[in-house]
Amino acid sequence: MSQPRHIAEVILKGFRRHFSLFSQMTQQAKQRFAHADWPGLQQDNANRISFYDLRVQEAIDRLVLELPQHCLDESLWQQVKQHYLDFLTFHPQAELAETFYNSVFCRLFARKYFHNQNIFVESTLSKQKLPAPVASVYDSYFPVQDGLRNCIRKIVASYAFSLPFADVERDIRYVIQTFRAESGHGRHPVHQIRFDMLKSVFYRNKAAYIVGRVVSPDGQQPFIIPILQSKTQPRQLYLDTLITDAQQMSIIFGFSRAYFMVDLPVPSALVHFLKELLPHKTLAELYSSVGLHKQGKTEFYRELLQHLTKSSDSFVAAPGIRGMVMMVFTLPSFPYVFKVIRDKFSDTKNFGRDTVKARYLLVKKHDRVGRMADSMEYSYVALPKNRFSPELLAELMEAIPGSLSFEDDNLVISHLYIERRMIPLNIALETASDAEKARLMADYGQALKDMIAANIFPGDMLLKNFGVTRHGRVVFYDYDEVQYLLDVNFRKIPKTDNYDDMLSSEPWYSVSPGDVFPEQIATFVTPQPRLRELLFQAHPQLLDADFWCDKQQKIKAGFVEDIFPYPISQRFSRRYANEASAE
Repeated sequence: MSQPRHIAEVILKGFRRHFSLFSQMTQQAKQRFAHADWPGLQQDNANRISFYDLRVQEAIDRLVLELPQHCLDESLWQQVKQHYLDFLTFHPQAELAETFYNSVFCRLFARKYFHNQNIFVESTLSKQKLPAPVASVYDSYFPVQDGLRNCIRKIVASYAFSLPFADVERDIRYVIQTFRAESGHGRHPVHQIRFDMLKSVFYRNKAAYIVGRVVSPDGQQPFIIPILQSKTQPRQLYLDTLITDAQQMSIIFGFSRAYFMVDLPVPSALVHFLKELLPHKTLAELYSSVGLHKQGKTEFYRELLQHLTKSSDSFVAAPGIRGMVMMVFTLPSFPYVFKVIRDKFSDTKNFGRDTVKARYLLVKKHDRVGRMADSMEYSYVALPKNRFSPELLAELMEAIPGSLSFEDDNLVISHLYIERRMIPLNIALETASDAEKARLMADYGQALKDMIAANIFPGDMLLKNFGVTRHGRVVFYDYDEVQYLLDVNFRKIPKTDNYDDMLSSEPWYSVSPGDVFPEQIATFVTPQPRLRELLFQAHPQLLDADFWCDKQQKIKAGFVEDIFPYPISQRFSRRYANEASAE
């Protein structure tokens, strides 16, 4: 066997091992759901994120062990890439295998070798004329054969959940009523309707989601049906709602939530089906949402390179108050921000860059409950120097010189994070109407409560550290002071009758590291009395140390709260409450 072919086979074997282990852990989600093992499901999701880097290092270790040093030769590896490419012609996970190859190569070679002759900067799949096997990931159902009710019954039964349904006939009736009320497709006779259902179930937190579309002469209507468990014994399943609204579907697959656990025998086929349902989502976002965050990074980088060739605007400092830990910039025509750890922090930050990186990883692996933005971490990113405004370039050279270098016409950043761009909450509030201010402050308080329920204490709760998404949701994005809620000591401020104590600028009581006094949150969140009033009108509990302590006790007891990624008013139990009570 030739040496280039052997190297290609070693890398592909490493990828197969990675994907096999990844799939095994993903497939455990069905059993975790059946046993209501919510902590186990969350831990699997966190562990799965680390799998990729471990398998890449294993492949590198084997190559280093088996091959002599002179094999780090560019011309040899161009032959390796061609052999590897041959292996991928009909590979069911070809795009993921390309990314795995890139990761191995980039750890072995210097950055100057990172071009398309050596790695898959451009995917070869897009150049193949082979049709994508999209039909392999979904089944089609025709109501004309059995009627609408029987068709939906057959769809639900096809997923073979091990737990029984409490009242599947009632749930199907609610699905049909909602479908006819919300979808124009519901007016068509059954012989003009087809359902296409993804075979794989999407598991996350305490829910299982089935995803599909209805096809009629009007086109297609995507929908999602969340399936939950009763809290009483014996545990039974029920269809919680029918979601047909495009915005709600987008939020469910959004960047502020944990990745789904979903079986992916042919990832590209499933993602392209989702792309048809959610056309405003990028491939990067969709790959990430189903747990393939490394592939998401690859797709994002391709999207960035493509955007740079089609645009002409300059990178500028991101709007908002400058951070004391991160230097943040953006490209106005591109909906993302680029965050680089400063070389020096403010004196008020008593930690270093390793702590910051650890906290971003903590959030990456944690349940983000729709309130914490996902971040993509990159190393040695080259961007065209002429696309940086002179003002930003000067600011970067002052703030992050240790992370900057220059190669030819490129500015290279050794380490950065990329996140979806949002409007900083403090800026959004400046121009908001009174009604919108009340809504935003109420959602800010709810964001805090959702994070608290997930064992996350944001640390710095200033409004500038939260953003407003295009859907109007408040999401946290500054993680340099994040910690687990269980690591914080919540206290009430001791009472005093001493007038001098009350007037003192210093506390009259002892304060230990880790102590937090919720009564002071009003003071630190914002100096504007009206905004504080709006917040605590909606969420007075946030001022009460007992509230925070009670959340800690529930987390210690293993209790996982319900945090729905869709409005509670849409749940069948709310929408059809009168009908249910009449039964």
